Amino acid sequence: MSLATRNGTGSVDAPVTPPKVVRQRRVRPGLLGLAVLLIALGGLGAAFAVTSVRATGSYLAVARPVEVGREIGTADLITVQVAGGQGLRPVPANRLDEVIGKRAAVALVPGTLLTLAQITDDPLLGPGQQQIALGLKTAQVPARRLHPGDKVLLVSTPDSNANGESAAAGTRFSATVIDVVNQANDDQVVYLALTTRDVPAVVALAAQKRLAVVLTEAA
Repeated sequence: MSLATRNGTGSVDAPVTPPKVVRQRRVRPGLLGLAVLLIALGGLGAAFAVTSVRATGSYLAVARPVEVGREIGTADLITVQVAGGQGLRPVPANRLDEVIGKRAAVALVPGTLLTLAQITDDPLLGPGQQQIALGLKTAQVPARRLHPGDKVLLVSTPDSNANGESAAAGTRFSATVIDVVNQANDDQVVYLALTTRDVPAVVALAAQKRLAVVLTEAA
């Protein structure tokens, strides 16, 4: 107890301010567990991000255009390093030998990663079909260039040596382009897959130069 003096008189008692008691906050166990969980998740996320960035692999990419139906060669592909690759399914570079010799199921574009869905073992010449070759002049080609996988229609033209109904034309044969070879004079040799029963008639019409080629569906 402290003493105070008033105008020289005797000491009197003065009130003493009691000390403040600081109450300690109670930490709820649930909040503490949540904080620990968030810290752990943050650490795992950072580790995953670092791993994704650092994880690189060698994959096959397209080096030059490959048309539908063409066999894939070594020069058509290159090896690239890809970091992460989440959600992608490119072909690993060590599977190059499995890819070479297969056909492109779709048009392959340079600068894109190669996937197994883009290649096939199926030949363009299917069951019940035979292959023939047609020599076409530049003016007879229905497009600037035909591509493997294009669907064409072969239409017979009138016979100039016949009269009346015998000169009528218009017989149609469906075919699929297997390959195209360009000649030095810009003519083309087109290899076609036809139904076996249509081959004799088409060969006869081709020998008479009585065939017109119509492009019905581009690959």
